[in-house]
Amino acid sequence: METVWFHVDMDAFYASVEQLDNPEYRGKPLVVGGLGNRGVVSACSYEARAFGVHSAMPMYQARKLCPQAAFVRGRMERYSQISRQVIAILHEFSPVVQQISIDEAFLDMTGTQRLFGKSREAALLLKKRVKEETSLNISVGIGSSRFIAKMASDYDKPDGLYRVSPGKEIAFVDAVGLRKLWGIGESTLSSLARQGIRTVAQLRTYEEGRLRHLFGEAAGTYLWKICRGIDPGIHTGSTKSHSISTEMTFPIDVTDGEVLSQNLLGMSHEVMFRAIEEQVVSSTVAIKLRFSDFTTISAQTTVATPLYSAEQVYALAKELLHGKWRTPQPVRLLGVGLYQVESSQRAIQQELFDDPYQRKRELEKTVLALRAQGKQLQKAALMHPKETEES
Repeated sequence: METVWFHVDMDAFYASVEQLDNPEYRGKPLVVGGLGNRGVVSACSYEARAFGVHSAMPMYQARKLCPQAAFVRGRMERYSQISRQVIAILHEFSPVVQQISIDEAFLDMTGTQRLFGKSREAALLLKKRVKEETSLNISVGIGSSRFIAKMASDYDKPDGLYRVSPGKEIAFVDAVGLRKLWGIGESTLSSLARQGIRTVAQLRTYEEGRLRHLFGEAAGTYLWKICRGIDPGIHTGSTKSHSISTEMTFPIDVTDGEVLSQNLLGMSHEVMFRAIEEQVVSSTVAIKLRFSDFTTISAQTTVATPLYSAEQVYALAKELLHGKWRTPQPVRLLGVGLYQVESSQRAIQQELFDDPYQRKRELEKTVLALRAQGKQLQKAALMHPKETEES
């Protein structure tokens, strides 16, 4: 039986939701993220991307590149609500849904042809359902592996649909080009160029042993696989909900600790919101780091009591990051996860204040008072560390 994977990506998700809810932003450059000098870009509209703005970029840099853009603070509770709607639709199409982040997921569509038709027909139906129920567009990539499906979803954005037929993987990666191969960053491109490698076809002429000698064990094996359309195994692992995690592959390798910390903060909120919605708790926080040489490491820590706030997740994740990363080691990917999650009736909705460190005591008092009354907080908003606003 032919293996079929879908990769679903909610196009410019945060920015698209803001444009959906605020018509005045539509068709204009829009940047979502922390608004202070220390903030980073969480997402931006395609109109802002045309000026060179991208996610994970320091906000001050985005303002310089596109001063005419609308700059708004993220609303995680709203994005989470829409994400939950989309993921619910995905579960109607496949019994195996692997959510990678708030705005993307893999679906194992193997053996579903009798239910939804051929893969392209199923993707069109999926896109139609999401559009009708959320008014948002998604891009869908179809391939024989998660790696190929991931790149296919990015090939025809926005509102894309692209299928790579079995046996056509090499032709597809050649068409994508070296610069846009998943996981290839500027530093890797420079290293390849120094060896005279500027196309995927040229890369494919190198034997694995030679690549490992030139670029290191991890990078050499990775490069050998992807230039042949072989899944390097980035997202292998359980697709079941024994964990809640998210990760970001940076457009440009990050060496700034403040940028890493700010992205870690946003991801900590994302996994906590998802845990609250799924009514699960965890006592284990993990991080994942991939460096420019493709070396990938992870670390985790377990505490004695369940974690109920993004503040707790962030503090533990940041401690793990400081233990595994040293300036100026270039980071290509950063991930955060809650592991060994379990159901709990004690999972609560929490108000996440702008400055959690100064308002921690007030938060704890509010939560305890509401729990004593048998009530739940109904709103959750993204917290930010204290920021210095633009003058």
